[in-house]
Amino acid sequence: MIGFIGIGIMGSRMAGRLLEAGHELVVYNRTKSKAEPLIEKGAVWADSPQEVGKQADIVFTMLANPQAIDVVAFAENGLLNGLKPGALWVDSSTISPSQSVKLADAAKEKNVRFLDAPVAGSTAPAEKGELIFFVGGEVDALEEARPLLDIMGKEIHHKGPNGTGTSMKLVNNLMLGQSVAAFSEAVAFGESLGLDKEGIIKSLFAGPTAAPILHFKEKKIMNEDFENADFKVNSIYKDMELASEEAYAHGFALPLSNLVKAFYGLCQQQGKGEYDFATIYDFLKKK
Repeated sequence: MIGFIGIGIMGSRMAGRLLEAGHELVVYNRTKSKAEPLIEKGAVWADSPQEVGKQADIVFTMLANPQAIDVVAFAENGLLNGLKPGALWVDSSTISPSQSVKLADAAKEKNVRFLDAPVAGSTAPAEKGELIFFVGGEVDALEEARPLLDIMGKEIHHKGPNGTGTSMKLVNNLMLGQSVAAFSEAVAFGESLGLDKEGIIKSLFAGPTAAPILHFKEKKIMNEDFENADFKVNSIYKDMELASEEAYAHGFALPLSNLVKAFYGLCQQQGKGEYDFATIYDFLKKK
């Protein structure tokens, strides 16, 4: 039996891939209604993370923030009080490397193996099983999880011991936040010069400067469709804040990233935290 905790935008699609592949699944989410579509397809509902742990040999967690993963892990009815000795816990949440190491150490005390395995990719890749996993942890644990990761993703990058998977995810999302902001500013600047937005975007993609990720934001910026979020302002701000905290702890400056993070923070202050983070285009255009 496979366990899955965290049935949100990403978790629901990842768990759905496992169900479609014929695996038995036991699920938990703070809001049960979000798990109903999976339950209708055959997933078993558990009343707590602890109950998931009792029933599953491998458990995936995909949670929104560091506070949520701590509650799921360490509460009285939490996952660590349910997992069986020898079980494997794979955390795909985006948290700090130091927190991943803390979870790995806590799991080890229970004779449970732990992988940090956050993902690159949004809703469409999650639905298609095209996520990229950044993994930290023991090779033997990864090889056990690999067949399931292959169902949900197209690439697996093993970065080293526990904490290195989450380190790579912060590096990835740091660049993601900056790339979308730079693209948005360039498009808005071109419009201020009287250029046509569609023409600007077409020309940028014809040249060497536009990164592949920006194709996923092209329609949102073109149509200014930001309320239907693939990846929220709140999420990119949280990830960039985690990167900033880690950089501070390691004595490394992130001047560009901290400036871009501040702009996403201003989007939050304008009540757009739940919007897609490409809404930074709209914010920059109006400045």
